[in-house]
Amino acid sequence: MNLNKLKSMRMDYKSALLDEQMVPDNPLDLFKIWMSEAIKRKVPEPTAMALCTSTKEGKPSSRMVLLKEVTKLGFVFFTNYESRKGIELIQNPFAALTFYWSTIAKQVRIEGRIKKVSRSESRNYFASRPRKSQIGAWTSHQSTVISSRNELDEWFRFYQEKFKDKKIPCPEFWGGFLLIPQQIEFWQGRESRLHDRILFLRTSRRWEISRLSP
Repeated sequence: MNLNKLKSMRMDYKSALLDEQMVPDNPLDLFKIWMSEAIKRKVPEPTAMALCTSTKEGKPSSRMVLLKEVTKLGFVFFTNYESRKGIELIQNPFAALTFYWSTIAKQVRIEGRIKKVSRSESRNYFASRPRKSQIGAWTSHQSTVISSRNELDEWFRFYQEKFKDKKIPCPEFWGGFLLIPQQIEFWQGRESRLHDRILFLRTSRRWEISRLSP
């Protein structure tokens, strides 16, 4: 492909109106509606989200992770606490999430503070994972340098044998985080780049709703 043509590539969206007068008072309710639509419309990997973290000095990094639960408090995902993202979330407990469902022209941007979920929640979710995924959590010292793929495969075989015919415990270095949203923005693609953007901003008592210019 000729990358010189990137500037001319565009899509004109023909989606329905997103009106601030018609949305629920709680953005988590609207998120659930949009997520259900993404699943129903068979959007690939609808739970995939970009997780943005930063160091104590403010140096950012971003990667894709999977949403595992939406509670009344916020958004839950799981990872290795000793990975780069885990360390950054512990040292600087604020983060941002972005969902983008291209086939339905919807995007959700979320910003908020981070806290660990309880060990019992982490253990319960870990127990529900496929066995090979459980072994994979023990195998990977996430974000550290390894000598080769063979090293990773050897560690996988080691833990397969170690836990053979046994229940696999949840590692202490692995668990969940909860992002408690302080603001959530819903973006709906519209014609002529005049997109709908509805912002929910958390105040001390309620969510304030406003429309942003595209």
